[in-house]
Amino acid sequence: MTATVVPPASMQAHRDPNVLRWLGAYTASMLGDSVYYLALSWGAVQAGTPAQAGLVMAASALPRALLMLGGGVIADRLGPRRVVIGSDAVRCGAVLAVAALLFLTSPGLWPLALLAVVFGAVDAVFMPAVGALPPRITGEDQLARVQGMRGLALRCASVVGAPLGGLGVALGGAPAAFALAGALIAVSVPLLVSVRVRELPRDDTPRAPRTARSDLAAGLRYVRRHRVLGPLMLAIALGDLGFVGPLNVGLTLLADRRGWGASGMGWVLAGFAAGAAAASLLLAVRGRLPRAGLLAGYAILAGSVAIGALAHVPALPAAVATAVVVGLLTGLSGALCGALLQTQADPAYLGRVTSVSSLVSLGLTPLSLPLAAAAIGTWGLGPVYVVSAAVCGLGGVVALAVPGLRRAELPG
Repeated sequence: MTATVVPPASMQAHRDPNVLRWLGAYTASMLGDSVYYLALSWGAVQAGTPAQAGLVMAASALPRALLMLGGGVIADRLGPRRVVIGSDAVRCGAVLAVAALLFLTSPGLWPLALLAVVFGAVDAVFMPAVGALPPRITGEDQLARVQGMRGLALRCASVVGAPLGGLGVALGGAPAAFALAGALIAVSVPLLVSVRVRELPRDDTPRAPRTARSDLAAGLRYVRRHRVLGPLMLAIALGDLGFVGPLNVGLTLLADRRGWGASGMGWVLAGFAAGAAAASLLLAVRGRLPRAGLLAGYAILAGSVAIGALAHVPALPAAVATAVVVGLLTGLSGALCGALLQTQADPAYLGRVTSVSSLVSLGLTPLSLPLAAAAIGTWGLGPVYVVSAAVCGLGGVVALAVPGLRRAELPG
């Protein structure tokens, strides 16, 4: 597959047809993901016990975590566009195959578990490639805006995907929902094929033959020695570690103990999503925020205070308002950190750099959920929320304390 060169990217990203084709493909893929997860959970609950359904839902986590760093190497070696196209094609084929199997027979849980494992393995290469693609399709000065557009697409997929999946289940059960998920993912493939990418400058320096292991080691050294990326990874890790417990298992227990019920929890989650979407919209419209490293540090710190306050708000309306603030601040810091990651990293290493941040956020951080649940059972909601907020706040301290990250700017 020969890459063509993108024209000089002076066009604003939200007006660039090439970027919009990529955004359409990403949105369709994420919509398919949302529908897929709903179909998987529904099918697993219908075919097995609650404990078995939980195992099926968790089956993708292990291959995703184990293979994520290798996925970054693959994205950098083969090119992110090629990897994203291949990943979506495999996911589409796997989902449609399971949909057909469920239409024809009742095989039990094994095809669902296998599908979850396949999705986890494919995600391990898909996520780094998705993160490495924007610098190949637009100019450096537009990467922050693209990050905001990507955040909006992700929020849109989360909001729209659940009702779409529910409609599929209502019309034809899990098989119909899986078929819908496959069709949505399929939409992304021709759009991605039409996206033009630019070649990276060739490095003709003589060097020893490269192996996947040496490429991985080189990527990890690059992150560790970089004056911005190294501390940025630590800030992301601490911020996510302090955030994921309170906004997942903690929120479920909080809604139960406050008497808000499932609908109340839904309103709190909707408030968070609205705040995060507003942060993405701000970055998409502005395209660049000055003093990005400093702003990200302060946003992480302020967001950690809002997270800690959430456990001490007794009334549902106040909790929803607090969740909006949490979403706005954490969404802003996340978008800025993502934009800094894309603009600070050499594009030749971006797949591996993205794989490190994805491993931290999506591979290792969820492992803290059982610990958070156990801690809440032992010490209660208030202390755990405060400790989680303190851990999250340490990410902001890192961002403000390290000069390279504190002074980091987004390209103008």
